[in-house]
Amino acid sequence: MIRFYFHPRPNPMKVALYLEETGTPYELVPVDTLKGEQHKPEFRAINPNGKTPAIDDDGVRVFDSNAILLYLSEKSGKLGGTPENRAELLSWMMFVASGLGPYSGQSVHFRHAAPEQIPYAANRYQREAQRHYEVLDTHLADRTYLVGEEFSIADIAAWGWVDKAGVVLGDAELAGFPNLKRWFDSINNRPAVARARAVGQDVPFQTEMDDTARRALFPQNYPEQA
Repeated sequence: MIRFYFHPRPNPMKVALYLEETGTPYELVPVDTLKGEQHKPEFRAINPNGKTPAIDDDGVRVFDSNAILLYLSEKSGKLGGTPENRAELLSWMMFVASGLGPYSGQSVHFRHAAPEQIPYAANRYQREAQRHYEVLDTHLADRTYLVGEEFSIADIAAWGWVDKAGVVLGDAELAGFPNLKRWFDSINNRPAVARARAVGQDVPFQTEMDDTARRALFPQNYPEQA
């Protein structure tokens, strides 16, 4: 059975949605990143990069959310699109992995978590996040899903971050992206999303951003830990 290493953040939520959408059996393994559990040797053996999500599939480790989605879809034959749409699907998966996700994460960091306010950095990453939203909004003007005619892992990958539009973009959220909002609402109303949101709800994850959490999440800010 798949062991799913999880913390309730955008990237792990993608994997949770895939598992719930496809009915794939799994064992949840909580990793409290605010307590620094991602740095323990037993987790680094699963993901050397020390981040969630990761899975262990009967001895096969896979880390990085989009890699996990690709692996699971190829193994199960579910939600991986069609051979004709393979290039398009891979393109959007990489768009999320190399653009939407990182720029959204840095927008959140420099606007809400950085130890000092750097206007240039905050503006740079928020504007780039907005630009990626614009790309998605334009692409979705005349289509229901990101790739082809069916729901796929490309939609799951994008959903994980678009779900955090409020904290990424600010109060306006998706108001300026009508096509993206229509797409998001259609994905968000899927029954599996409610099940994914319930994953880990019974786990007492730390929620306070105290000094221990800051050191665990941003060790580069503490040279004495190096």
